[in-house]
Amino acid sequence: MPPLPSKPLQSPTAICTRHSTFLTLAALTLISITYLSLKSLRSPLQSTSSYAVSPQHLIINDELSDVYHSPEVFRLNYAEMERKFKVFIYTDGDPKTFYQTPRKLTGKYASEGYFFQNIRESRFRTEVPDEADLFFIPISCHKMRGKGTSYDNMTIIVQNYVESLIYKYPYWNRTLGADHFFVTCHDVGVRATEGLPLLVKNSIRAVCSPSYDVGFIPHKDIALPQVLQPFALPAGGNDIENRTRLGFWAGHRNSKIRVILARVWENDTELDIANNRIDRSTGNLVYQKKFYRTKFCICPGGSQVNSARIADSIHYGCIPVILSNYYDLPFNDILDWKKFAVVLKENDVYRLKQILKAIKNEEFISLHQNLVKIQKHFQWNSPPVKFDAFHMVMYDLWLRHRVIKY
Repeated sequence: MPPLPSKPLQSPTAICTRHSTFLTLAALTLISITYLSLKSLRSPLQSTSSYAVSPQHLIINDELSDVYHSPEVFRLNYAEMERKFKVFIYTDGDPKTFYQTPRKLTGKYASEGYFFQNIRESRFRTEVPDEADLFFIPISCHKMRGKGTSYDNMTIIVQNYVESLIYKYPYWNRTLGADHFFVTCHDVGVRATEGLPLLVKNSIRAVCSPSYDVGFIPHKDIALPQVLQPFALPAGGNDIENRTRLGFWAGHRNSKIRVILARVWENDTELDIANNRIDRSTGNLVYQKKFYRTKFCICPGGSQVNSARIADSIHYGCIPVILSNYYDLPFNDILDWKKFAVVLKENDVYRLKQILKAIKNEEFISLHQNLVKIQKHFQWNSPPVKFDAFHMVMYDLWLRHRVIKY
């Protein structure tokens, strides 16, 4: 058998060349891996994907800024609410007293009327009670008041109605009413229902008078925003250069804090404080136009802690100054009010001017910019629009329904 040919010995030059090639390839591979790894760690807004850089995505991130306590939680929970939340509306009862149509969608009871109309039009309504997360008791005390019904008779009517629902349906008794809610604005509905302990203590109340004086329970009940619609003038905002007046308030002296506010500051040259309504004969929409020219609009409580002036201030782009010892502000568990409002105690009224003047211009600009972001949350629409007042109330209800077990 002939001997196998031996491999020719490689020269040192060839070996060095091959090693250099391997080292070069290894280096290129390492650089590529490093580049891809760094690229994958870039934030979504820096990504080259079409979704991440879309204008819509940027807007969403801008809206979900620090005006919310937990922006990402709000975004995720809101989306889940839109997908899953179901409400059953009781249709029994006198159609002239209860659900079928709101009395009107204007004035200080507009929030109640809009909610009644919106819930009927919304995707949240279900005709199948067993699908429902919550049950809506359609008590329209505003409508009863419009018919001239006294408070005592309202209480009797509401009591008879609720007891009929308890007798006819099995749903109240599963939770003793904890998964039921009703919506009523201003003091009429609160007074008409406060004589019904089973309703006040057990069910969720969405009311415009969120005060301990009327049995408001913050972890259970909801502060319904009191909004006088339609607004007389368009929304204000991004108009800081026009706001030359430091502060403004005009209204009736129907509470202790308003009496003090007028007495202390009505003659001040920087605070525009009037202890009465502005006379319409002085010009058209003079009251509303003052909101456009003012930095801070004072919002003291009246006969109740709530005031439609807060929603007016927000709409016209004037920073609301909440002057109240206790006010469970609308959407307080969602919105960080200190990012777009000034929240004070009633005793601060004596230092009001000093407090407002101590706010630096940069802070005022930030408050104003944040105020513009949340204006949509204090607007009622028909049909309802995403993130408007109706959807924010529904979101508050959605948060509360999770703690109910049956």
